[in-house]
Amino acid sequence: MSLVTTPALVLQTYRYSETSKVVRLATRDLGLQSAIAKGALRPKSRFGAGLELLSEGMAQLYFREARELHTLGAFDLVSLRRELAADVGRFAGATALAEVMLRMAPPAPLPVAYDTLIGALDALATAQPDHVDAAAVRALWRLLAVLGFEPSLTTCARDGAALAPAADEPVRFSVADGGALCPRCAPSPHAPLSKLPPHAYRDLVALNDAGAALPLLDSPHAAAHRRLVARFVRYHLGEAGPLSALDFWERRAWAPPTPSPIPTAVS
Repeated sequence: MSLVTTPALVLQTYRYSETSKVVRLATRDLGLQSAIAKGALRPKSRFGAGLELLSEGMAQLYFREARELHTLGAFDLVSLRRELAADVGRFAGATALAEVMLRMAPPAPLPVAYDTLIGALDALATAQPDHVDAAAVRALWRLLAVLGFEPSLTTCARDGAALAPAADEPVRFSVADGGALCPRCAPSPHAPLSKLPPHAYRDLVALNDAGAALPLLDSPHAAAHRRLVARFVRYHLGEAGPLSALDFWERRAWAPPTPSPIPTAVS
């Protein structure tokens, strides 16, 4: 057993006995790990209020290579990101990110995934109100990319041909193939395909480029982009189990649906 100190983010917690809880952590140096926080539910616990969903801190883990459940010695809180909790849209996007990290990250060091997740939460916390949806969509695509599921958008996902669609030409996107398809490979035998109008394709490219300005998405187009990335996650996760946080964020279940008089961005 070794004592490891690593930056960590709380992805999930649940009760373990009357006084303790198990925490699922995204750690920078050990990847995804589970640990028991003994006495965390006692009134005067040394963990205090630090072990809450999306809490960021320095975790001290008594770590054993051969075990799946380690012991959490301490968790020194760095940030609670209260801006996320104050807005349902931001919080929904953040919990969807946490759920994807929880389901798809390996129990092995992957610092770039941890840094991408932390950066995404910071971006969500500070995004302008009319950019929250786009910030969350970008965050999910960028996290998927560093976890090994980056969509192919500038070359055909099937034959590698460069994509250069005309200004008025829609682009076909195949979740199964992992990205956009050239005209020769579309229609694809894999179904379903998403038809991206030119502006939706340009927005999707921008959403996958961390250096590009965030596109301003109106409600129907934001909903279409949420559906696309959520569909991509479900397919490549390859599990039948529910993704409750992703579902909640995708459907924007906290707000009444807004009827749209114009076509959605992604069909």
